[in-house]
Amino acid sequence: MTKNNKMYRMGKVLSLFFGIFVQIYWYKITKRRETEWEKLWGKIGKRVRKTLFELEGLLIKIGQIISTRADLLPQAFIREIEDLTDKVPPSDWKDIQEILEVEWNGKITEKLHSIKREAIASASIGEVYKGTLLNGAKVAIKVQRPHIESIVQTDFRTLKIVIWFANYFVPLPKGFINLKVLFSEIKHVIARELDFFKEKETLLYFKERFKESEMVQIPSVYSELSTSKVLVMEWVEGVRLTDHKAIEQVPVSRKELAQRLIKIFLPQWLEPGIFHADPHQGNILVSKDGKIILLDFGMAGEISKNDALAFQGLIESFLAKNYTKAVECLSRLGFLLPEADTRTIEKLLAEWMSFQPSQLKEMDLFALKIELNDMIQALPIQVPTRFVFLGRSFITIEGLVINLVPEEELIDLGKPVFIEWLKGQGNKWSFIWQVIQSQPVFKIFHSVNEFLKAPQKMEQLKETELRRKFQFTIYENRKKYSFQLLLLGLIGSGIGSSLSNPLLIKLSLGVTVLAITGYMITSLKLKKWMKYMHEKRR
Repeated sequence: MTKNNKMYRMGKVLSLFFGIFVQIYWYKITKRRETEWEKLWGKIGKRVRKTLFELEGLLIKIGQIISTRADLLPQAFIREIEDLTDKVPPSDWKDIQEILEVEWNGKITEKLHSIKREAIASASIGEVYKGTLLNGAKVAIKVQRPHIESIVQTDFRTLKIVIWFANYFVPLPKGFINLKVLFSEIKHVIARELDFFKEKETLLYFKERFKESEMVQIPSVYSELSTSKVLVMEWVEGVRLTDHKAIEQVPVSRKELAQRLIKIFLPQWLEPGIFHADPHQGNILVSKDGKIILLDFGMAGEISKNDALAFQGLIESFLAKNYTKAVECLSRLGFLLPEADTRTIEKLLAEWMSFQPSQLKEMDLFALKIELNDMIQALPIQVPTRFVFLGRSFITIEGLVINLVPEEELIDLGKPVFIEWLKGQGNKWSFIWQVIQSQPVFKIFHSVNEFLKAPQKMEQLKETELRRKFQFTIYENRKKYSFQLLLLGLIGSGIGSSLSNPLLIKLSLGVTVLAITGYMITSLKLKKWMKYMHEKRR
């Protein structure tokens, strides 16, 4: 197939990226209006979406990750790719049969009584088939897609080129994501997904973790039939959380199901250890007796001890309305850039948390969401790269909870679950102390001290910000002029070739070389300066 051809895939992605790069620079040079930029990002989003669907494979997963970065990318672009789903046509049965027989070192009939040749689910890395063992037990058989390792290697090489180019030539904003770190994390996650032994270990980890729970069901795994490319699990029956008619037949209320979801995932987000990074509606089912069934442990993340403690402190601070402590926790987690004015962030958090449900119902929520995204992009706030997958897990569960009980407020559902979890952690007194600290009588001394220091801090921040913006503008202007000169040189070369004028061709090539050299030198200087500023702020 053409889409599996290495050169075709690389050419398609690189041409897409460079086309976007030239278009964005052209809009910058010609100083287009905001409405025109909005339309451009919408068109770019459609082109990216179309290319990802055409090429499939790893690129769809990359698109899913990018779609969670509303804090970094224009809303018009996000809207076009936010509903990307990892669904691709199933492979030819002969290819699947060949993989099974190679991995099992024998005929399928030696291991299975029967297997349905139509895939139950088909994603970019694996496909799932329903089968029956020789003893009559029904199983789900996950098989790695044919040639996927070769496709992933090609896509990673292509992304490496794109990221190298973006790091050196694209003027990334000061709070933009670290592309090299993101690339490294994506490689790590995809490597885990490609190795079904790792997925088996994660499944067994969760089975052990929830072995005492009466509200969670994790399928058993048949280790003797599982390899690095085949994973055989117990077949479990359940209904999707989005199937409202079927959910009504479950002997557990929708509100209780929503709270069970929070009870299952809250400890994963807050405690050190592994968390399920892909809990979409196809990977979470409900059994007939109301148990939550977790499936597909290929995409998993891990939380360190320090991050877990900071997250716990952040949620405690929000519940206690102690926004000073909340800002400290955000800083520890790396969400605030060094130049952030903590008092301003505190006020914004206080205003955000002061919204009442009755107020929200009267507001245009879509307009509010856009306004909040614009505000986040304008503030010295960034989502650290290591939390991309954690954020994806949280946002997906939030969506499922809202779909289950749209009439309930998420914070009202989560608060009792969190307090119950907190009591079980032995941190009850810590939470009570947070509440006490949030009262004005305990905060007055801190407030007076901060107030006295505020004028001096504000002057320093203003001076630093002005210098930084001025220097950034100088470098950006130099890059813009170099790019304009490059376009002029290329146009001149084209005209010289068509007129067969050697002098014009030589002059144009000289201008082109000069422009490329200037652009590269300025890009390197800008990169070094941004690195220096980042280290200086620490």
